[in-house]
Amino acid sequence: MQVIHEIQQILYVDTPHGKGIALFIIDYGPQVNTVWVVTNLENGKIRHYDTNHITISKNHTLNLKT
Repeated sequence: MQVIHEIQQILYVDTPHGKGIALFIIDYGPQVNTVWVVTNLENGKIRHYDTNHITISKNHTLNLKT
């Protein structure tokens, strides 16, 4: 069963193609890594990334260090 979750807050992520904002998370089940749908901040392109290929960016507002 496929589950799509819309991310309601702005969530900045680092991807192999630069910084972006995560829009959706798609979960295809326990046998497949979660897929993140991200828009690139530089050019607006929308791409899909496996969980292993992105990280959450540093959030200075909450003083998180990633």
